[in-house]
Amino acid sequence: MKRVGIVGGIGPASTLDYYSGIISGVRSKHGGEDYPEIIIYSINMTEMLSLVSRKAWEMLAAMLLAAIESLSAAGADFAAIASNTPHIVFEQVRRQSALPLISIVDATCEQAQLQKVKKAVIVGTRFTMSSGLYSEALEKHKITAVMPSDSEQEVIHNIIFPKLEDGIVIPEDKRKMLEIVNGLLTTQNADALILGCTELPLMIKETDIDRIVLNTTQIHIDAIVNFIC
Repeated sequence: MKRVGIVGGIGPASTLDYYSGIISGVRSKHGGEDYPEIIIYSINMTEMLSLVSRKAWEMLAAMLLAAIESLSAAGADFAAIASNTPHIVFEQVRRQSALPLISIVDATCEQAQLQKVKKAVIVGTRFTMSSGLYSEALEKHKITAVMPSDSEQEVIHNIIFPKLEDGIVIPEDKRKMLEIVNGLLTTQNADALILGCTELPLMIKETDIDRIVLNTTQIHIDAIVNFIC
């Protein structure tokens, strides 16, 4: 089996999901006999978010590349960045990476296409929603992306930070999130919801929505497991 390197800590709660999810996925594929080798480089999330908010893309790419170099030196065969927001600079990082990289955006778009999604609402951090990260990628698959309004993006971002990023789900925050999401799904006649933040699956479950829910965390984990095996 290939050894995976994870750039994690962005945030810590979802990195735990990656760790346990990869182990569970590999053991399921191998009949519960084998455990994968996982190397995690946990970066400083506060520093990363500061670079994103300043649009310091070169510095963000350098931070991620340094983490990947460390994973390579530790023996990883390939790597994945366990967060949606840093994928804003994914193509730049991939071109310079010491290791093959598995993209959360590419994996999600491929899954959306497999499920014949035509129009998807995207929710995530303000950086992810406003950057065009998913809308441009989905367009290549002939899928229309629906973004929340600026005011809705602000509400969603403030739900994610700081509580949800720390793994804390507030019932009132979930109510607000579902109100926004269901409103967009209905008014825009969208057939899917993309949880474009790796912490959002802690709050929003498939049973909460009557449309297709694309959990980018699980989709990314599945893609990593397939590459390992």
